[in-house]
Amino acid sequence: MGNGFFFTGFPGFICNQLIREVIKNNQLIGSVFVLVLPNMVERAKKESEAIIAAYGLDESTFHIIVGDITKPFLAITEEEQEILQQRVTHVFHLAAIYDLAVPREIAQIVNVNGTENVNEWVRRLPNLNRYIYFSTAYVVGNREGTLYETELITPPGFKNHYEQTKYEAEVLVETLKKEIPVTIIRPGIVKGHSDTGETIKFDGPYFIMNFLDRLKFLPLIPRLGKGEAYVNLVPIDYIIQATAYLSQLDNAAGKTYHLTDPHPYRASEIYEIMMKEMLNKQPKGMIPLTVGKWFLSLKPLRKFLGVEKEALDYFTWKGQFDCTQAVTDLRESGIACPDFKDGIKPMTEFYLQQKDNPTFHIKII
Repeated sequence: MGNGFFFTGFPGFICNQLIREVIKNNQLIGSVFVLVLPNMVERAKKESEAIIAAYGLDESTFHIIVGDITKPFLAITEEEQEILQQRVTHVFHLAAIYDLAVPREIAQIVNVNGTENVNEWVRRLPNLNRYIYFSTAYVVGNREGTLYETELITPPGFKNHYEQTKYEAEVLVETLKKEIPVTIIRPGIVKGHSDTGETIKFDGPYFIMNFLDRLKFLPLIPRLGKGEAYVNLVPIDYIIQATAYLSQLDNAAGKTYHLTDPHPYRASEIYEIMMKEMLNKQPKGMIPLTVGKWFLSLKPLRKFLGVEKEALDYFTWKGQFDCTQAVTDLRESGIACPDFKDGIKPMTEFYLQQKDNPTFHIKII
């Protein structure tokens, strides 16, 4: 019958790409099940048809399950529950609110309560081989210094509600390691594909690109703060390839992985690299981050610049992620994080092609 792969977070970009990678790498595909919100069904059908066509799958292989992680038993019908109970062997939980400016209440409902519901549902799967949970490296909150994959320590505080609720959700998943084979994935800040630059939204590092693009008319563009902090950017293809591989690796059960750049660049270096590639300029002068945050506290200004004020916190946060466990367990696969500089050209080209397309920009509030 083959393996049954169940995904939350479809038809989101990361989930879409992960499904493709799992299909490409797995010879024992039995069924792919995707949990889809009612208002996303039409889009999910289009994405599923594209995947079926790309990999020559039988249409009966791919199943759209209408449901909601914020509801008990994921709001899946009893008939579908019976099928899933029999056939699901691998669960990939990606559904979450990925937004630094998310209000606490919404983040709590989706990231924490939703994960608790998925955990309870997963516990009832008799044929489960692996539960793969997508967390974030930034569950460390305001902790600084060297941060390890083997740690899950309550930090003194968090930079935003996204970090806090993802930490609380990971605590819930961590407790399952005693009962079922769990692998926790902690990505760094995700950017577009290292070869094509493709992404579906301009957040994270793209806020810097928005900033530079909106101010390109100025004769001189200053840097933002000293930029001494390391900013850990990882391309989507590394995240996808590593996760697909680790989901099938027996040695990965019970482990947590930092899918982060072992050799990240400082914020000032990233800023200069982007400015050079986008505008062929070098920064002149400096705006203190305290001044920058004040400017971004003004809604009209942050909307004009296309930057969430919460993003500036990562320019001063001095933490570094140790990813020894991930690097070690990925070594035999040949999968490694590409150098940020090597992907800057396609990243910039994709941004410039799509910068005027509103569907790529997140709503700045």
